Amino acid sequence: MVFAVEEINHSTTLLPGVKLGYHILDSCGRPPWALKTALSLVGGDNASCNSTDPPDYSAGEGIRERRGDHRVPLIIGGPSSVTGQILSRTLGPLSVPLISYFASCPCLSDRRQFPNFFRTMPSDIYQARAIAQLSIRFNWTWIGAVVANNDYGLVAIKVFQEETRGAGVCLAFVETLQRENIVSDARRAALTIQASTAKVILIFTWYTDVRELFLQLAKINVTDRQYLASEAWSTSGDLLQNVVSTKVAKGVFGVAIRSSAVPGFENYIRSLHPIHRPEDEFLREFWEAEFGCSSGASPLFSHSSPSFKYLIPLNISTSSPANRFSQKGSLPLCSGTESLEGVKNPFTDVSQLRVAYNVYLAVYAAAHALHSLLSCPDRESSSGNNSSTCSSPKHIKPKELMQHLNNVNFTTPQGEMFYFQGADIPAKYDLVNWQETPEGSLKLVLIGRVDGFDLHLNESAIQWSTGSNQVPVSVCTESCPPGTRKANKKGEPLCCFDCIQCAEGEISNQTDSLHCKRCPSEFWSNAKQTACIPRQLDFLSFNETLGITLTTVALSGAAVTTAVFVLFLCYRQTPVVRANNSELSFLLLLSLKLCFLCSLVFIGRPSVWSCRFQQAAFGISFVLCVSCLQVKTIVVLAAFRSARPGAEALIRWFGRGQQRGSVCLLTCVQITICVTWLSLSPPVPQRVLGFQGSTVTLECAMASVVGFSLVLGYIGLLACTCLLLAFLARKLPDKFNEAKLITFSMLIFCAVWVAFVPAYITSPGKYTVAVEIFAILASSYGLLLCIFTPKCFIILLTPEKNTKKHLMAR
Repeated sequence: MVFAVEEINHSTTLLPGVKLGYHILDSCGRPPWALKTALSLVGGDNASCNSTDPPDYSAGEGIRERRGDHRVPLIIGGPSSVTGQILSRTLGPLSVPLISYFASCPCLSDRRQFPNFFRTMPSDIYQARAIAQLSIRFNWTWIGAVVANNDYGLVAIKVFQEETRGAGVCLAFVETLQRENIVSDARRAALTIQASTAKVILIFTWYTDVRELFLQLAKINVTDRQYLASEAWSTSGDLLQNVVSTKVAKGVFGVAIRSSAVPGFENYIRSLHPIHRPEDEFLREFWEAEFGCSSGASPLFSHSSPSFKYLIPLNISTSSPANRFSQKGSLPLCSGTESLEGVKNPFTDVSQLRVAYNVYLAVYAAAHALHSLLSCPDRESSSGNNSSTCSSPKHIKPKELMQHLNNVNFTTPQGEMFYFQGADIPAKYDLVNWQETPEGSLKLVLIGRVDGFDLHLNESAIQWSTGSNQVPVSVCTESCPPGTRKANKKGEPLCCFDCIQCAEGEISNQTDSLHCKRCPSEFWSNAKQTACIPRQLDFLSFNETLGITLTTVALSGAAVTTAVFVLFLCYRQTPVVRANNSELSFLLLLSLKLCFLCSLVFIGRPSVWSCRFQQAAFGISFVLCVSCLQVKTIVVLAAFRSARPGAEALIRWFGRGQQRGSVCLLTCVQITICVTWLSLSPPVPQRVLGFQGSTVTLECAMASVVGFSLVLGYIGLLACTCLLLAFLARKLPDKFNEAKLITFSMLIFCAVWVAFVPAYITSPGKYTVAVEIFAILASSYGLLLCIFTPKCFIILLTPEKNTKKHLMAR
């Protein structure tokens, strides 16, 4: 403080020809004393908490007289927000500007309530915003908070919540500390921290409260938390040197009042000596405490300069004059060779000037405002009317000085732009980290800065609570990976959620996705449901198990039919083969072989021609087969009817030519239906979304259901007619009679195709084709086995029955 005044007084550009004076009085950390001293100085008197009628200790060069009748136009003070509010409200009606170097309450930014208040300390809003940005930057979404139960803590946590709203950051708990109940409150907060899953703890309170909290945490052995510190304790030497902190608070990461080097200040400090400054009571007391000797200088003196005075209430305790003199009398006199050179003491440590730098800036702000007030565009030419254009150093009005203070804008000796934004200055902080030294102690390391809303951080230099450079994780629920979506838990904060797997056909390709996106119709989700991939083309192929099985069964049926055909051909002259028109039997075997082979057309990739051919081949082959059976049945009925008297001519209508003609006629009807159907509205290959989702089925779509229905309906009509005729002829006496075999075979045939219709309609995808193939094969095997197995048995195993005598025995 004194250094800044003397630096300005020696400046040739700032306030040339004007010397600054000052009063330094002690408020003893009590707002009432601060108010009393402020009012006394504004009124032209001064007071201190040291006595009821204190002397006036002023400092200046070359003047040693009492100057108690000067009114100070500006006060630098208000070391706490409470004191700042009291002083500002009291001095406001007098328009006396107040510059605080440590009051940080956001309430003091209100110019309507505190129009005369200025500060070189940023508002607490900005450090809460900085900590919120750090939480978002490091993805800490589950944070515990311990705050002072006053405006400092409660406002800060409110701002923190506002800044993190929408960023997915939640508070696991908020514990408050009351200084009057600090032990019990700290114990409760420590137990809450222990029970919580939050690994990052934000602490907004005074360093003495933090010390008790760390003590309680050490008692229950909670040593794995990462603490975020406010400026009130982030640089506390008391905590850094505490053994408990070494155990509990490694890796503390926090916001600190910005520090800056002040050139020449260290030399100034180390050159101080009571011999050169016998009037400096504070230096005398420090000297006696540091070197254990008395400087011999009397504390009673008076020294001031008439130009400018300011007050800085110090938050320290002082003893009464009587005690001082008694202490002084008990100390030996100093030799005069004592020096601060080489002394390591917080007083001589200027490596991190924080509050002191704020005081330094406050002095310079006041000086520049005064410089602006006293500056006259042309002082010499306007000397006759000087009072109307600029102020005189002897008549400085606080109101005018406050107006100039509002507009102050200058560059500090450190090259920093300085100006007020209302009551505040642009927010600037240091980011500090408590790091463990090889000796096991903690040291304060600067790892970044905050400039307004910008963070400048060297993340690689941070040492976290784990002792490594790995950023700690503090989340309620681990992030939902791609392929899942977040689902909030009922009654839980937004940070606590479940990760729900996306449904089939839906994807999420981002972490913590809120919704799953449905894939386009031609695409489907991959196995991890992180991307949409083209659907696989699916059809009944010869390479898959089902296709191989059906192909094998079909070829086996065709082979068996061929074998029966060859057998019948070899034994075509035998009675069993010749009975019931062997020509129709050969034609029936040929049609059955076609039925087996036509099923193969349904297997494989559908094409335009395969779709047309498969239905025509199926319909015509089965009509040919059923027509043969129907003609066989009619021939049996006609043969027995013609045996009756007067009915001999009936058999003539069913000779071999008529039988061939009947089969051809019945078959031609089906051919006509198929040609008409395939000409007007044939089946075409079509992609159908598969029931399994990931596939798109390529199948022959029935463009005309009527055509397909007519084909099936005609086959059904012939089958039912054949079944009815065979049923009527089942009991006719003759071993040539095949009616029983035809009846049984047609029952199987009809049962298969009746069951086919609902199965075909309900089967999905390629299984529709498989159902149709199964019906073709089942009905073909039924006809083949039921009609030809008894005859083959006689031909191969009981040849003695294959004689005309045996067949005519009845």
